[in-house]
Amino acid sequence: MRVSVLCSATLFSWATFAFPANLLNGDISEATLAEITSLTQKITRDLEAQRQGSHVKRSFNAEAQRIDTTGEHRYIKPGPNDLRGPCPGLNVMANHGYLPRNGMSTILQTATASNEVFGMGIDLSTFLSVYAAVMAGDLTTFSIGGKPKSSGLLGLTSSLGLTGAPQGLSASHNRFEHDASPTRDDLYSTGDTDSLNMDYFKQLLSMPLGPNGIDDSVFAAYRVERVRHSIATNGHYFAGPLTFFALNPATYQFTYRFYANHTAENPVGYLDAQTLMAFQGVTEENGEYKWNPGQETFPENWYRRVIGDDYGIVPFTAEAVSIELANPELIRLGGNTGEPNTFTGVDVDDLTGNVLNAQTLLEGNNLMCLAFSAALEASPDILGGLVGNVLLAVEKLTGALEPVLALLNCPQITKFDTTLFKAFPGAGSGL
Repeated sequence: MRVSVLCSATLFSWATFAFPANLLNGDISEATLAEITSLTQKITRDLEAQRQGSHVKRSFNAEAQRIDTTGEHRYIKPGPNDLRGPCPGLNVMANHGYLPRNGMSTILQTATASNEVFGMGIDLSTFLSVYAAVMAGDLTTFSIGGKPKSSGLLGLTSSLGLTGAPQGLSASHNRFEHDASPTRDDLYSTGDTDSLNMDYFKQLLSMPLGPNGIDDSVFAAYRVERVRHSIATNGHYFAGPLTFFALNPATYQFTYRFYANHTAENPVGYLDAQTLMAFQGVTEENGEYKWNPGQETFPENWYRRVIGDDYGIVPFTAEAVSIELANPELIRLGGNTGEPNTFTGVDVDDLTGNVLNAQTLLEGNNLMCLAFSAALEASPDILGGLVGNVLLAVEKLTGALEPVLALLNCPQITKFDTTLFKAFPGAGSGL
């Protein structure tokens, strides 16, 4: 199955899902449908522009790349009823009004803001926004933090979300949140995956700098250390295809790719400690660091990625695969069996019905293809009854992503045996 088919089969293949149609009644407004249509058209235009301009050398443009932090985008500390969660990038956009300041965001708001503010490819930002709305929200709306205090755009109550009660990103273990995070604890170690672990943060700052500061080379080495630490300390440590090959590398790669400050002298981007601290809500006085929960902010005079050099699904996949190939211990599926240092592996050939094995997993984009296949298993049986504008909106979103995902050229994975994960108490949803 090529990823173009996989796209329509995972979050991606909505037609296989089942959700009581009478609760939705195709009730997305014409205005929302128009916004989704506009978003999908932008994806198509961006993909075409990338194809047409792939040979064009892009350069730093201060006026276009500087992110406004004044006026309506001035920093405002979140109030007691504002939701903030484990993703600093979403928190900072909410604190500066690029996302709703209450922390309740829609697919459209998140996808477009992530693209415009950070230079995340519109394909990747839409993919992640749709996935978040399905896994932590009510299809159109999700909380960037904990359980929402009100219903979303579809008018579903807090007890009638698509996956049960919408819980927000803070309660998305093994769906978005995962073990061996750069700066957060494992769920089964402390029960708190939102709070920054200052020891981990200091460890990151103490790593030898790369040519672009705290860059991709630093995060690759640091990721290996964090994985080793989780295996050694967390009896429930789990590395599934989705969490380990896609979500975990994303948290490391995104930190440099989206938080680095760009200049004419260094258009690729340089990430220093002060910039990283601002994005993580950390302050320092007399050598003492303090984390200020939910108070992430843009640094002064901060410039996003070069316009036209968006970091989308294809470059993210290429970088993730190259890092994992260079560090073989990052290609181990499985987990601890209840005690630290009891890591037991899962054979890829058994998991995929011999479609992939230890050798073919390392070919092409198969690592990421396996992660996307796992996302199919993650998607609950919730959307099969969609009608009217809801169905049309979802078809537009998934259809627009097919061309870019097709570039990954995935094999057909017809079997995905999640029963192999039952030996691992930390597997949860088994992804």
